[in-house]
Amino acid sequence: MPYAVPQTQHADRVRGALDGRLPAPAESSRLVSSWQRSFERYRLDPASSIGPRVLTASELREVRDKEEAFLRASGQCLTRLHDMIRVADYCVMLTDAHGVTIDYRIDRERRADFRHAGLHIGSCWSESEEGTCGVASVLTDLAPITVHKTDHFRAAFTTLTCSAAPIFAPSGALIGVLDASAVQSPDNRDSQCLVYQLVRQSAALIEDGYFLHHTAQYWVLFGHPSRHYVEAQPEWLIAFDECGNIVAANRHARDALPALREPRHIDEIFDTADMPLRDAARSDAIVPLRLRATGAPLHARLRAPLRRVARESAAASRRPGGGTARQVGALTPFLRSSDPRIAQHAELALRVASKRLPILVLGETGAGKEVFARAIHDAGARRARPFVAVNCGALPEALIESELFGYAAGAFTGARKHGARGKIALADGGTLFLDEIGDMPLALQTRLLRVLADGEVVPLGSDTPVRVDLDVICATHRDLAQMVAAGAFREDLYYRLSGAVFTLPPLRERADVRDVIDAVFAEEAHATGHVLTLDGALADRLAAYAWPGNVRQLRNALRYACAVCESARITLRDLPADLAARLSPGLPGEPPDDERGRIVAALTAHRWRPDAAAEALGISRATLYRRIAKHRIVAPHRV
Repeated sequence: MPYAVPQTQHADRVRGALDGRLPAPAESSRLVSSWQRSFERYRLDPASSIGPRVLTASELREVRDKEEAFLRASGQCLTRLHDMIRVADYCVMLTDAHGVTIDYRIDRERRADFRHAGLHIGSCWSESEEGTCGVASVLTDLAPITVHKTDHFRAAFTTLTCSAAPIFAPSGALIGVLDASAVQSPDNRDSQCLVYQLVRQSAALIEDGYFLHHTAQYWVLFGHPSRHYVEAQPEWLIAFDECGNIVAANRHARDALPALREPRHIDEIFDTADMPLRDAARSDAIVPLRLRATGAPLHARLRAPLRRVARESAAASRRPGGGTARQVGALTPFLRSSDPRIAQHAELALRVASKRLPILVLGETGAGKEVFARAIHDAGARRARPFVAVNCGALPEALIESELFGYAAGAFTGARKHGARGKIALADGGTLFLDEIGDMPLALQTRLLRVLADGEVVPLGSDTPVRVDLDVICATHRDLAQMVAAGAFREDLYYRLSGAVFTLPPLRERADVRDVIDAVFAEEAHATGHVLTLDGALADRLAAYAWPGNVRQLRNALRYACAVCESARITLRDLPADLAARLSPGLPGEPPDDERGRIVAALTAHRWRPDAAAEALGISRATLYRRIAKHRIVAPHRV
C-alpha cells in the first residue's frame, strides 16, 4: 500500500519525537504516551510494513460466539453510521474489548483497498501488536480519539485516518470499540471532526442498545431534563427490579449521579410520592420527577419488563443498604426460576461469589453452564474485571498449552516475535472460566494445579513466573469422579476445583420449561424488531419435547423461526425442518413425543443416517442402535 511518508522517514520522526529532537504528534500527550509504550514496552518497529494479525475463521467464530448479544445490539448502528460516511470512502469497524474486529461495514467495490490496509473482519488492533492507532488508544485510555495519518506509530498505517470511541457494558466494563477509518485522507486532522462526533454518538447509541438488551427483564426509566426529548433522545437509562432495587444505569446517568455506582433503591434517587413509578408505566405517560439529592427536575417514561416474572424470594425484597440487591440482579435468570433446583443453586451462588472458592458447574451440553458461570462473575466483586472463557475441548492439544499459559519470545517456530500472554494472564484480576475441563490433557492438568496452588503462571519458553490473582470456575458435561477413578483426571486437581459444585438440570427435567421457552422467545422476537407471537399449540409441543441440546438448541430453533417467519405468528412450519419433523403428530392414538416417534422423526429428517440422527438426538450411535432394535424400527427401503 502507498505510504504518506517513506518508512524510514516516519521511523526517524517517531524516534526523534521520543527523544525530544522533533515535535510530538498533534501535540497530544495521549499519542506521545502511546508511542512511548509501543517503542519501549512492546518493542515494536515504527518502520514495519507488515499488516495486522488476522484471526483464522475458527478463531474468529469463537470470538464472535462470545459477543453474540453485543453484535446483535450494534448491527443497525454500524449500518446507519456507514450509510452517513460511506460517500467519503470510510469503513466502519466494531472490535471486542481486546481489539479484535468482530463486525464491519464497507463498500464492496472498495473491499480490496480496505483489506490491503488491514481494515477487515478478524484483524487485531491492540497496542501491544500494532502500536498507536485509533482502536488501541481507546482500549488503553478508555476515551474517544482521532488518530490521523502520521499519528500512527507504524509506517504501514500512515495513510489511514481513524476515529474511535469506547463502548461500555451496564457494569461499566469496556466491551468494545467503534472505529471509522479511511484509507486515504488528503485533508488535515481538523477535517475529521464531524466523523469523530458521529462515531461518539453512534457508540453511545450502541451502548444504550446493549443496555436495553441486557435489562429486558427489568423496569427501565428513560429520562431527560426536557420533556420534549424523553421519547426521541433520552439521556438517562436506569433499570430496577420488582422491588425497586436499581440493578444498572447507563454511563450518562452514572456520570450525573455518582450515587448510582453503589446499590440504591429507586426511591432514594427520585421523589416518587406523587405517582409511583410503576403506575406511570401502566399509563405510558411522561411524568415529572425530582432528584432527591439536588431537587433538579427530570422528565421520565417507564418501560415495563418485556416478560413479567415471579417476584424474588423474601430475602431479595429487602430495601437497599447492603449489597444483596445488586447481586440479585446479576443472577436474575436463575433466581427467578420456578424450578426449585435452579433457584437453590442461584441462592448458593450468591453466597460463594467473591469468596475465592473454586467453582465447578456440571450439566449436559447446552444446559447453560457458561451463562451460570458468567452470572456468578457478574454477582461478585470482580464483575468489572475480565471474564475470560476457554473451551478446553475446542482447542487442539498442541495449542491448548500456549493458549492457556502464553509463551515467551522465540518459544517455538511460528511464535509471535514478542511472545503472547495466555488466557490465564488475561484473566488476572477477574475470572477464568474453563469450559469442558474434563477434556484437558493430563500433562496440562499438572500445570494448572500449580497455577491454582501458587498463584503464578510460567509462560512457555520462560523461567520467570508471573503473579496472577483470579477466580476460577470450571464446567464439564463429563463425570469427573468417574474419570478420577479411571485415572483420566487428576484426583488432586478435582478436589482443588470442586470447592463448590453446582449441577444444572437438563431442560427436559426443569419445572419451568414453559417459562424458559417464553423468555427465550421474547428475547429472540425482540431482537428482530417486529411484534411476534408463538402459537399456543406449538408452545405446548416445545414444552413436551426432550431437547437433547437443551437451552442452546431451543434458542437456535426459535432464532431461526423468528428470522424466517412470514407472518407475525410463529408456527410449526417456521421451525428448522428436522425439529419440525420430530414435533409433528405421530400415528393415531400415539403420543406425539414418545421415544419411538422422536427416533423415527430424527432418522427421517437425516435421511436415515444413524450418525447424524444420533447427534441430533443427543445420544451415542450405539444407544441409537439399541433403541432402534427395542422399538423394531425398520428403514423404509428395507420393508
